[in-house]
Amino acid sequence: MTTKPAQSLRAIEDLKKGAMDARLALEMLEKQENLTDIDKKITLPMARHQAKSTEKLWKAAEGAEPLIATYYPCGPEIIAAMDLPNYCLLATALMFGGSPEEIDECEEMGIGTDMCTAIRLGIHDVETDKAPVPAAMIALLHPCDGTLIMHQVIQTNEKWRHVPVFGADPPYFQDERSIEYYAEELKQMVSFLEEHTGRKLDMDRLREIIKENNIQYELWAEYNELRRAVPCPHAGAMGTQMFGIAQASNLCGNPLGTAVMREIIADAEKRVKEGKGWLENERIRLLWFDIRPVKYELTPWLEEEWGAVTVLDMFGYAPYSTIDISSEDSMFKGMAKRYLYEAPMIRQARGFADNFADDIKRIVRDYKIDCVIWPGHMGHKDGAASIGIMRETCREIGVAYLHIGLDLFDTRYTTVEAIKNRISTFFTAMGMG
Repeated sequence: MTTKPAQSLRAIEDLKKGAMDARLALEMLEKQENLTDIDKKITLPMARHQAKSTEKLWKAAEGAEPLIATYYPCGPEIIAAMDLPNYCLLATALMFGGSPEEIDECEEMGIGTDMCTAIRLGIHDVETDKAPVPAAMIALLHPCDGTLIMHQVIQTNEKWRHVPVFGADPPYFQDERSIEYYAEELKQMVSFLEEHTGRKLDMDRLREIIKENNIQYELWAEYNELRRAVPCPHAGAMGTQMFGIAQASNLCGNPLGTAVMREIIADAEKRVKEGKGWLENERIRLLWFDIRPVKYELTPWLEEEWGAVTVLDMFGYAPYSTIDISSEDSMFKGMAKRYLYEAPMIRQARGFADNFADDIKRIVRDYKIDCVIWPGHMGHKDGAASIGIMRETCREIGVAYLHIGLDLFDTRYTTVEAIKNRISTFFTAMGMG
């Protein structure tokens, strides 16, 4: 086990503030009168979990428990089974985006402006002591070169240079040999975590987590069937929340997350039965084929101005397989398949361009999609190489396609007004709305 890392006082203070803010938000919510059923069954339980999780993260940074830096496609079932406090280096950027000042500071640090802004902000958080120094770090080696560069830069930081790092090596192909290879990589990751945290992975506990997580994936798929309904019962953010429970948070394999999923499904079922959509006048069914926009207030405008509902985005789609829990090998092979080529963005970007085309065809057909928007985030160069393929795919199946070109985290790259004009011109030209 490694020695306790030299912790950033700024990171501890930021985490403490985050924990206090989460607790205050929970108390305010609990005091509200006339809470809706959604608030009682979904919002309130999630707020309680958030308050508990942020406090645990803060205490771990202070030294109460070993803290891990990791990512959503790096075996969250394993992290959950070992009960390790953890955070994602890109979480702040992916959830809130960065300020223009922080993005400009990245350039002053010498970080190239052609690199994904989320990755630049992750490096910025390390360099400015905003990110807590972990006991160990799980590196993400796919789907893009940017993450590789980020870890190389981080390892030059004075506080982080001695942090032990492990990255599971992802093979390129999607076959049985690749799954077996990556399963062995995940087993090595377990050994690494055991060595550097002092905790042992209990296979029975891992089986429990995966069994519950399998239920969560089944519920996610069931919920997505309900989103096929016309009109769509929920806004796009609800689908992303299902991803957050199953894969990107401490709710992975947690019965609380499962219960929340069931409540989301129950509300959707009720709406579908009553013929109620998220929008009273749904006119356009949209596939936003990437991460949901972080810094752009597009969703309310799309709904109010055009009656456009985001039926699915890249992170709301769930073409997952359940994991066989009959043996240790079957569990690790199942996790290897899930995180090698089923996880969102990893699935589309790391392998064959066919994944872009096939997903578009399936979603457009199954969800009665009227148009596909590829936002063209400046950091997603893998997708940029497939723009022509996506356009031809949409032309082949007879659905409208728009490529914008923007930075999901910096509105100065392409202004909100310019994006709205592009979308409006597109909708008008296609005779929509």
